[in-house]
Amino acid sequence: MKPLWTGSIGFGLVNIPVKLYSAVQNSDLDLDMLDKKDHANIKFKRVNADTGKEVLWENIVRGYKINERYVVLTEKDFEDANAKKTKIIEIEDFVLEQEIDSTYYEMPYYLEPDKSGTKAYALFREALTKSKKVGVATFVLRNKEHLAILRAVNGVIVLNRIRFDEEVKDTGELKLPAKSEVKPRELQMALSLINQLTTKFDISKYKDTYAADLMKVIKAKAKGTKTVLPKMKVSHKAGDLMSQLKESLSRKKKKVS
Repeated sequence: MKPLWTGSIGFGLVNIPVKLYSAVQNSDLDLDMLDKKDHANIKFKRVNADTGKEVLWENIVRGYKINERYVVLTEKDFEDANAKKTKIIEIEDFVLEQEIDSTYYEMPYYLEPDKSGTKAYALFREALTKSKKVGVATFVLRNKEHLAILRAVNGVIVLNRIRFDEEVKDTGELKLPAKSEVKPRELQMALSLINQLTTKFDISKYKDTYAADLMKVIKAKAKGTKTVLPKMKVSHKAGDLMSQLKESLSRKKKKVS
């Protein structure tokens, strides 16, 4: 794996040299965009707005417009904005992980120690594990400051990028039902169904089947075979919620027996 970023974890007066790697990979099919008329591949070009000519990546710079004039920025300018933040994952607080709402989670990364930081990395990892806490930190990636938490998982320190509070929309504009609309008997049935479906969480049992199903459709279409689609049945009505709960519970009991 190629690191996305190199720097240090700032832990009190201790600096732990680390490399940052993406912890996720895409499971989608690699579909191409085609022209509907002749199925020719669609290509995107970066063009000069004035000349219409294509511009190579190495000739592209970034700028900010002030008074109808662009101020062009270099990589050094971004670092000069805060040289410390561009190179350090600065831990500001330690909190219990369950205090962080899942709405704030965004993207996970793996942190690997540099050769000179192995001992300090191991110490910090064990301290996180024993304390059962996570470190709340800020760092800069791709010229943007991010908020993150650091936690120890299966021997590796995982950095989870999380959203700032102002990035999460307020729920005030949503039209939500009141608690008074819930009937006690229906609630009890729903709780019974939840209890029947409760198991120990195992991420490996959940598979991304959509890509595989889509590939079946692609192969069938390539052979000229018609795909048989499953029938979709939507039966929920406001008045039959209780009967649906009862049927759900009885189906689960039959499966168990």
